[in-house]
Amino acid sequence: MKLQHNRILSHEEINHKIKRIAYQIYESNVEEAEVILAGIDSNGYILAKKLKTILKKISPINPVLCKVNINKKNPLESITTSLSESEYTNKSVILIDDVLNSGTTLIYGVKHFLNVPLKQFKTAVLVNRNHKKYPVKADFKGISLSTSLHEHVDVKFEEKNYEVVLK
Repeated sequence: MKLQHNRILSHEEINHKIKRIAYQIYESNVEEAEVILAGIDSNGYILAKKLKTILKKISPINPVLCKVNINKKNPLESITTSLSESEYTNKSVILIDDVLNSGTTLIYGVKHFLNVPLKQFKTAVLVNRNHKKYPVKADFKGISLSTSLHEHVDVKFEEKNYEVVLK
C-alpha cells in the first residue's frame, strides 16, 4: 500500500497561522517589555524566528530568540540553550516547536526551563496532533489534527514554499 501525501496547510495558510499565533503571544504578554521565544531546533527555531519578525512589527515587546537543543530520539540527554539561565530567569518564556505529537519533546523542554523561576511559561506549536503520552498542551497552536498513529506530519520551511503535509 502506497502512502499518500496530503497537503494540510499551504504557504499562505502557514503565514496566516504564524501571524495569528504572534498576536496571541502579544495579547498574553501585553504588559511585558521582553519575551523569550525558545525554539526547539530545527523547525521550532525557524518558527520562533518567524514569530519574532511578526512580534517586532505588531508590538513594542522585545522578542529574544533562544535556540533549544534537544535530542528528540533520546530526550534524557542534556538539553542546551543558546541563552544562559540568567538571561531567561523571571521572564516570560514561550517554548516553540513545529509539531506536538506525543508531547515527549515539549515535556522535556518544559522540564529544562523549570530549573529557574519564570514569570510565565507557555507553549506554541504550528500543528497539534492530539496523540499525547504526556500531560502537556499547546497554549498557542496553528491547527489541531486528529490523525492515526501510522500517519506522519511533516512541516517544511523551504524559502517561499512552506507547507504541512500528512504522510
